[in-house]
Amino acid sequence: MLEVGLKHSCELVVDKSNTAAAAGSGGLEVFGTPYMIALMEQTCKELAQKHLDDSQGTVGISISTNHKAATPLGMKVVCEAELVEVDRSRLVFKVRCYDDLDDIGEGEHQRFIIDNEKFLASVNAKIDKAKK
Repeated sequence: MLEVGLKHSCELVVDKSNTAAAAGSGGLEVFGTPYMIALMEQTCKELAQKHLDDSQGTVGISISTNHKAATPLGMKVVCEAELVEVDRSRLVFKVRCYDDLDDIGEGEHQRFIIDNEKFLASVNAKIDKAKK
């Protein structure tokens, strides 16, 4: 059951595949903001999914974050997420990322609980409509 106070963390090591240069969001080989945001979303998704039925999932609906410090190649990044609000199907998470030396980012992420089958039916209907 999803309830306020649940926590989860994920981590990764910065390599050439998750740098600002790789994402095209910058020119340097440091941990890229798009990858930090993806790590934040992944951490929140995993937290929620552990408490949902197999027929359910979540989709990200908003994120507000800042990226405060650079992380070099080879350094570990940890993301911690805490569920701070449950409003029917809307989930609000507080997220924080840090490396071996610094807090590197923080923010708020919102996800919406979905029925996977209904969601995909809606997406497929949109595809069909676009073909006409």
